[in-house]
Amino acid sequence: MKLYGDFQREDWMKALTLSEKDIPETFILHGEWEHEENLKRWKQILADEQFLPEWNTVIGNHQGVRVGFSNVFGGPAAAMTAHIFGSVGTEKFIQTGYFGGLSHDVQYGDILIVTGAYMEDGVSQWYLPGDTQVYADPKLVEAAIQYCEEKGYRYVTGTVMSTSAMYMETTKVVKSWSEDGHLGVDMETATTFAISKYFKRSAIGLLNLSDHIIQGDTFYTTTNKTREIMEETDWKIRDLALYLASVNVTTKGEETV
Repeated sequence: MKLYGDFQREDWMKALTLSEKDIPETFILHGEWEHEENLKRWKQILADEQFLPEWNTVIGNHQGVRVGFSNVFGGPAAAMTAHIFGSVGTEKFIQTGYFGGLSHDVQYGDILIVTGAYMEDGVSQWYLPGDTQVYADPKLVEAAIQYCEEKGYRYVTGTVMSTSAMYMETTKVVKSWSEDGHLGVDMETATTFAISKYFKRSAIGLLNLSDHIIQGDTFYTTTNKTREIMEETDWKIRDLALYLASVNVTTKGEETV
């Protein structure tokens, strides 16, 4: 008898009735509670040769590249997707979603290109026991920066604190995270990075500022203007994620599409 941790590639392929053509080269995991609108949008984006292996997941072709999208919320949900597709052969993982701001230098409308994540999510330690921080692929970070420069997208780079207990954030706790140098806090990035590293895959995080908690903002004080900025930034992040899905970052740090 095999349990999940004993599953090999062929076991996951059989469990999800995956064929070789179904396996995406890149997987985009989006951390957000509201999933219905996201799935509808990505079913339209990935309409070519579409495959729906799970309720929160869509796989399809975009400009000739096989891409997967999964709407997740929190580290355990992100792990359910990243583990399976890391095991079967997906090479690149892109974590998108939102972060709470921990720096006064970050503003609404900035794309946070995550370079590393501190592992307080409750999941990543199972994959990298003994580690406290896990890092993005530097070549993907370089490619993301270059694309933002070319497109004129505002961005910042830095680390996030990944936690599993958002509603336990206090002014004191948030201040300590800020003093440690993290630009934001989220719930999924450390999980996705750790699983990618475990399976020897590459990963990057692209996050949107949702609540500037270092300044006292919460989800419940968001203004209509801020929501408009967030929606525009979401569009830019989708554009950047799809670009990174299509780009081939070589061992020399060069890239081709």
